Amino acid sequence: MTLHAHPHRRILHIDMDAFFAAVEEKRNPELKGKPVVIGGRGDPTKRGVVSTANYEARKYGIYSSLPLRTAYKLCPRAIFLPVDYEAYAAVSRRFKTALRDISPIMEDVGIDEAYLDLSDKPETNEEICRKIKAGIDEKTGLTCSIGIAPNKLLAKIASDMEKPDGITILTEDAIEERLWPMPIRKLYGIGPKTEEHLKAMGIETIGQLAALPLEILVQRFGPSYGHYLYEAARGIDESPLITSWEPKSFSRETTFQVDEKNWQAIARTIAELTREVVSDLTAKGYAARNVSLKIRYSDFRTVTRACSTPETVQKEEEIRRLAFSCLKRVELTGRKVRLVGVRVGSLEKVAKISPPV
Repeated sequence: MTLHAHPHRRILHIDMDAFFAAVEEKRNPELKGKPVVIGGRGDPTKRGVVSTANYEARKYGIYSSLPLRTAYKLCPRAIFLPVDYEAYAAVSRRFKTALRDISPIMEDVGIDEAYLDLSDKPETNEEICRKIKAGIDEKTGLTCSIGIAPNKLLAKIASDMEKPDGITILTEDAIEERLWPMPIRKLYGIGPKTEEHLKAMGIETIGQLAALPLEILVQRFGPSYGHYLYEAARGIDESPLITSWEPKSFSRETTFQVDEKNWQAIARTIAELTREVVSDLTAKGYAARNVSLKIRYSDFRTVTRACSTPETVQKEEEIRRLAFSCLKRVELTGRKVRLVGVRVGSLEKVAKISPPV
């Protein structure tokens, strides 16, 4: 794990605009300009919550985590779509490549957001933002909003201030004027329970929170969270960018365009996914002790089967053999399969295997 801190920091938070909906609109341009809601299996009569609503749907009061049934009542003419996580993850990888082209100091914090540390870059904020937006547009055709600040906390708040396709620069001397009038919920790390608690104390804005003495916050919220609230309300955040995590596993999965019932086609796909996983595994210099297979049927029921080995494995044929022994324990007769995935875990660092010359 690599940490980065800098005396004069310039941190950017890049947040893709209505990401899942934007990916769907790119795939199907007819959706543009219509209210689009993505969540669950895309059926508002069934249980499930909104994952993303585009800006047209938000005008009706639809937001993330709202029950789909409620969203349907608010806007019956909205287009409801299922979550296609694999498609969004593929686009996510592309937009992050554009960010790594700008700076290798990147913290990947989610499918649709990341932080960059540009403290050492000579370019102006305007030049950097132009490069980022152009790079993301070229690789994905999508827009993002960017927050620029001396730390991660302020950069994240800033990226949300001018959506969509915005750029917001939040400096330390603008905290009083721009941060303090905002509602407390806008402060990262304040959830509904804390919000309720603070409102009961008569605290509605970040500025009012900043006026509270540290002792009161520690007394009410305990030492660590009390200190966090005290500093966050003042725009203080020393947390570094975490640029690399040791992987816990490598996995690849694919959704069939049409539900598949042919055993050979399923087996062939598993072999292809295994090849891709092994390529990730060897490139990063790991071997695995655990191989698991994920099968999702056409009715969305998902089963996983895992095999462990006492010795670590890294070769493609060994991992493929284990994936197929997992497959033998999956019921396929008369079933249609929507998705298959292969994952290797219990990793151990080994020497990288050089590709054959």
